Amino acid sequence: MPAKTVLITSASGRIGKELVALLKQSGHVTVRACCFSESKADSLKAIGADEIVAFDLNDASTWDNALEGVSAVYSASLDPILEGHLAFCKALGARKHQIEHVVRISCMGADTNTASYNPNKHSSRQGAGIPLMLQHYWWGEKALIDEGLAVTVLRNNFFMNHLLKTDCDNIDSEGWFSNPLGNAQNSFVATRDIATAAAVILQEGPIQHANKFYDITGPEPQSMDDIAADLGRAMNKTLEYRAQSMTDFENDFGSTRAEFFEYLTNGFYCRCSPDFYNITGHKPTSYYDYLTTKGACGETGLDELWQGNLWKKGEDAMEKAAKLDKS
Repeated sequence: MPAKTVLITSASGRIGKELVALLKQSGHVTVRACCFSESKADSLKAIGADEIVAFDLNDASTWDNALEGVSAVYSASLDPILEGHLAFCKALGARKHQIEHVVRISCMGADTNTASYNPNKHSSRQGAGIPLMLQHYWWGEKALIDEGLAVTVLRNNFFMNHLLKTDCDNIDSEGWFSNPLGNAQNSFVATRDIATAAAVILQEGPIQHANKFYDITGPEPQSMDDIAADLGRAMNKTLEYRAQSMTDFENDFGSTRAEFFEYLTNGFYCRCSPDFYNITGHKPTSYYDYLTTKGACGETGLDELWQGNLWKKGEDAMEKAAKLDKS
């Protein structure tokens, strides 16, 4: 019996690369990696992609070829291209006789349909409500559910390293980083663990995992001083966390991202979920271990820290997405 073909969107991303390598190691599936840029094709083949296909969420003409013969899809997309993802969901729905399973990457708190808390109370301050970025994540989930697809959602805590990428120059040359999280503790998650959970779920399939929503977190909550200590130990240098006001942070990155960071200070992201253990049978990866050990694709977390970053000071990467009308 031929192996089922799994389409990996965002295959050259932090989670995608690891997932490609893990699925190849399993030997149970044909790994079809989506590639936006031809320059990344060789590196994806090197880590295990069986097939490379051109794919662009903003170009529907690339979708049919990518989906030919596919029975499962790993779905991930950056916030600014939410509109493309919503359109792609309709294309998947039109093929639901073919697409047996979709694993969607999302975020903790994007749980309008499964929430057990009052969104008007569970906020950083009186009247703040759920941040727009989390609403967008829910839209991304709901679009798949509304198409009648068998969906598994990985709702992840904030990524290890993601909060530091905007300060790589300072970390490297001056030994400090800054953001407004302060003493707030968050159970930051290794992208490697998200890929590991996705690989297990895609192999075990929809009978076991359809219509499930898993919170994937790190093994312990950490403050910014804890993060500085772990990263400094991994780099063999002293690093300093410098607190930043939310106003200055908003001036750097825009109101939508600042709203989400304010939400990170309210304690909801402090909790540690058992879901990763229940899926994989082992504990989540600590930040220090993530930084200093190699994943399936051959990179350490420290290697990954210096790679591409969506967020740049002085630019509001969410400006277009914030205006999107889901109706």
